[in-house]
Amino acid sequence: MNIASRQIALLERLAARGPLPRVRALHLPPSSGAEGKNGEFCALELEDGALGLSFVMLDDTLARLHRDEAGRQLAGADPMRLARRLAAPPGQASGSERSLALAALNALSRHFFERAGFVPPPSRDSIGQMDPQPGERIGMVGYFRPLARRIAEVGAELVVIELDPALAGQQEGYRVTLDAAELGDCAKVLCTSSVLINGSIERMLEAAPRARHFALIGPGAGCLPDPLFAQGVTLLGGSWISDAPAFAAALASGAEWGRHAFKFALARDAYPGFDALLARC
Repeated sequence: MNIASRQIALLERLAARGPLPRVRALHLPPSSGAEGKNGEFCALELEDGALGLSFVMLDDTLARLHRDEAGRQLAGADPMRLARRLAAPPGQASGSERSLALAALNALSRHFFERAGFVPPPSRDSIGQMDPQPGERIGMVGYFRPLARRIAEVGAELVVIELDPALAGQQEGYRVTLDAAELGDCAKVLCTSSVLINGSIERMLEAAPRARHFALIGPGAGCLPDPLFAQGVTLLGGSWISDAPAFAAALASGAEWGRHAFKFALARDAYPGFDALLARC
């Protein structure tokens, strides 16, 4: 059973206690014109106002969602049905289906946290609280250029794992490669939450057996952390939306939405666990 399957199994336990909210709307960024992360994520909204974010820049996901008018079609849908698509092997679900599935999983996770009265703590930084040190070998999955420069500047030995061959090669102070095996002797790893969409999270964890700190970060890292923590992730860092209506309006217009959310950092040893939170519901 993969990580997504185990997350869905936990949500099924929540659903057994009573109906879960249906989908109210899908909020998409403009098809063009939004800068940076403001144009890279969608937000699935449930009837209780819970929002779940997901990256939409893999392949033609954003264009397809706009073309298919997915927002209209999803109103009233069962979010559990959408979320289950994330557990399918990558080849059995399209990129847009997997992006929507993660958004649904994240929205349901937020719904669960709200019912349990749980709010994760704010993050102290944007690099997964890894505290890079000179000489330390650090892995990065997904090319966060500004963060890569910050890590390299402290004197750490940084290797970046990417899927795009055009990005591979030596950069100033660090190296970009396509070979995930290079994570094998990394003490710390910073990983993009997009691995939850493309289905490579298990492979990246297996490739980094010596990592004592494995941070999974990004606005799309809003899912139940229990199966991730059980398999080697030590910190989950996502975006906690503090003003859902304002966030949705900003996202749809392509405006900056960060002021309507805060970055959180949930450490494995500080998380109460699904069972404890379920008991509060």
